[in-house]
Amino acid sequence: MLEEIVVPLLEWYDKQKRTLPWRSKPTPYRVWVSEIMLQQTRVEAVKPYFARFMKELPTVKKLAACPEEELLKLWEGLGYYNRVRNMQKAAQILVAENKGEVPAQFEELIRLPGIGKYTAGAISSIAFGIPVPAVDGNVLRVITRITADERDIAKDSVKQAIAKDIQEIIPMRRAGDFNQALIELGAIVCVPNGPAKCSECPVAHFCEARKKDIVMELPKKAPKKARTIEKKTILLIKDGDKVAIRKRPKKGLLAGLYELPNVEGELSEDEVLALVKSYHLAPLFIQKLEDSKHIFTHKEWHMTGYAVRVEELEGTADGMLFVERKTIEEQYPIPSAFSAYTKYVNIMNFGESIRSREA
Repeated sequence: MLEEIVVPLLEWYDKQKRTLPWRSKPTPYRVWVSEIMLQQTRVEAVKPYFARFMKELPTVKKLAACPEEELLKLWEGLGYYNRVRNMQKAAQILVAENKGEVPAQFEELIRLPGIGKYTAGAISSIAFGIPVPAVDGNVLRVITRITADERDIAKDSVKQAIAKDIQEIIPMRRAGDFNQALIELGAIVCVPNGPAKCSECPVAHFCEARKKDIVMELPKKAPKKARTIEKKTILLIKDGDKVAIRKRPKKGLLAGLYELPNVEGELSEDEVLALVKSYHLAPLFIQKLEDSKHIFTHKEWHMTGYAVRVEELEGTADGMLFVERKTIEEQYPIPSAFSAYTKYVNIMNFGESIRSREA
């Protein structure tokens, strides 16, 4: 039955596909970069990052040689920084072993850091025209609805079975277009959030889930474990035109990136003042900032923030760097987890006088 969707799906794709920057010139490197960026990130959000990345690092060799802080700064705002770290590791392997060329074969691609089955399939099929499946969440949703498949798509065995079914129907001459058509259908018609747009679907008359009126019940997926919640107090510490930042550990969440100073727990103003003094700093003003939340894959940060102005700094303060605002923007990658507070970096004057508060 699945073979019947090939022709109408490709005809629809030829007419309805979105104009996307990485589609205009699908070289292996551009496909690779776009697919890594698009993991857990919206298409519209990726577009400016892709353009900037291609301008600064247009080749595998440029990516391999890029200093890490510059690379992380280019990625700032996309999150999941291990994606770009792995991409650089893979680029360095390709420079050392393959003259900086991205291989065509699925088996060679999947051995590279950060490239899984989906990305390997996308590069092989889109950039090289090799008929291998590229199965992401969009494709799983489309296929399980067309076939009314009620198996748990979180299971590897189910993903592999669906990939095998797709492998059998991929058209030899249009492998990349077919994979992109399935992905496109899932992204804009058989959508992940909200009602499916069945009236716009080119293969609706083949859809078993539609016939059984179970479209919105599919795909089936075992519930995820609840995220752990961590409370944090974030400090925006300013000395004149300079802001305190520090580097995170080399391993763990947001490894090696810069951050605003922070501690575990939800501190009061008095506790924040005592903490700042423990850093050998003299606070002059303090102001409570809004609470914020940032969601990672397996945990949530529930944050409360304070802006603190301190007396002019002499020397260093417990591993902190006091950096000018413009330099932070240009050189230091600070994760979007802190965006609710980094927006205050450019505010010159804030805070309640400690002296008037204590009077």
